Amino acid sequence: MADRVSIDVIDRIRPTVAQVAQGYAKRLAGMQHCDIRVEASEGVGAYAENGTPKGSGEERGFSFGVRVLAEQGGAVAPGYYGKSLGAADVDNIGKTLREGVRHAYDRARASAAHKATSRGRFGRLGESLYDSALASVDVHVDTINAVYEQDPRQLSLEKIMGQLIDVSKAVGGTSSKVRYNGTGATSLLIRDLFCSSNGSNIDHTYAQTEAIVFVMVNGDTGPLELYDFNGHHRGWEIMERGYDHQYVVAPDLMSFATDLAQQAVATANAPPLPTSDGDVTVVTDPHYNTLLVHEIVGHPSELDRAMKMEAGYAGRSWLLNSINDTQIGKQIASPLVNAVSDATIEGYGNFPYDHEGTPARRVWHIRGGIFEEFLNSRQTAEILGVAPNGGYRANDAAMVPLVRMTNTFFLPGESAPEDLVKDVEHGYYVKGHRIPSIAESRENFRISANQVYEINHGELGQLYRDGAIQADSKDYFTHVDGVGTDFKMYPIPNCGKGQPMQAKRMGNGGPTMRSMAKVVGP
Repeated sequence: MADRVSIDVIDRIRPTVAQVAQGYAKRLAGMQHCDIRVEASEGVGAYAENGTPKGSGEERGFSFGVRVLAEQGGAVAPGYYGKSLGAADVDNIGKTLREGVRHAYDRARASAAHKATSRGRFGRLGESLYDSALASVDVHVDTINAVYEQDPRQLSLEKIMGQLIDVSKAVGGTSSKVRYNGTGATSLLIRDLFCSSNGSNIDHTYAQTEAIVFVMVNGDTGPLELYDFNGHHRGWEIMERGYDHQYVVAPDLMSFATDLAQQAVATANAPPLPTSDGDVTVVTDPHYNTLLVHEIVGHPSELDRAMKMEAGYAGRSWLLNSINDTQIGKQIASPLVNAVSDATIEGYGNFPYDHEGTPARRVWHIRGGIFEEFLNSRQTAEILGVAPNGGYRANDAAMVPLVRMTNTFFLPGESAPEDLVKDVEHGYYVKGHRIPSIAESRENFRISANQVYEINHGELGQLYRDGAIQADSKDYFTHVDGVGTDFKMYPIPNCGKGQPMQAKRMGNGGPTMRSMAKVVGP
């Protein structure tokens, strides 16, 4: 037995995982479905602040999760079980997995029995307790390898720390007004194995390299903190020289960090944005639209949220009031607005299959201003009577998956981005995103920007700080009268959802867009 686990453990245990899911689980009385997810990861991480090392270390993970649907007393319900593992568990993985399946199975049967009893006790209300079922998907047996030049497993702590120190020193040298800066980065290789009782057996390995940069500046108009993320599904090479792609924004770490520092210094010296009396013309850049599409299209389009499964602690969706009262097929935006989730293309939300074996595909949320599709899981798809579209994912195999965004973005239009500014007599150019403040169902929003420029006669003028856009969501989208050709995709590594909280990675973005909204200051 090794003293630590590597991702190669999947090769050793893959036949056992398949046997437990497709053999042992199917022999249990009342079993309707079982799937097992196993995840192993390894890599390194480090953090530097103000030009000095702060901390570094190796990062390793090994865990599994089980989902079961089982029948008891004439009702069907789900049960889940997850556990973090270590090297000592490898030799006994079969026993450990069978125990996990049994835990999930017992929970499912207990839930089913309570469901059956409640149906009899509560009359018409009890009839609303439907049997849990999964929409059908094809069986897939597949192996997908990671893409990288520098293997995260071979990356030394000295190398990663040395580069972070150099970057931190360069950020600190940008201006005497920079009072603090911090740069952290990780590079991991992650391997997911999914096996189900219906025969699916999917082994997916991918690289994940990302960085975060903090800059605090004491400007002429007060202190200001900016931070941003950089990363992609590649090795450390993206931090050294960036990733050159048509629309994926992943610059080298030195350029990324120093550009952010220069932006922070300029913004900290600017006056606060005055609040407008009413709606004005606003032109939003791709980076701002990254957070806009995330909060106002992406999250409301996750079907578990729309079905009120998060209503108690994270809100609902302005796109669904009830199963019989949704925005599907209705005009919710200008015909110029198109938004999709697409895990099949390059971006931080790229993957071939979700965590229940459903192949990724393009999901059309808004097409020509009309709302079309929610992101779903097999269970929520069955409830709504639609096909599964690959949106069920967890941030660790031991966690219960949730419906999550993938690469979710506004599609590009036909206008040159500079023309969207030149045509404005008076308005504001909104650049970069900072902090969202969203209504309970996301039917309106206030999202702050890194920078706001006044537009006068088609030219950018005064720079302002601490500005935001405030608008009704449908009204804002309906007033979009220009969409640029300059589509960009940015990484979002910290999307929180669920209870307990799961921080998931995804890609978001869009082109430059023009609409009407109120601009508000601090």
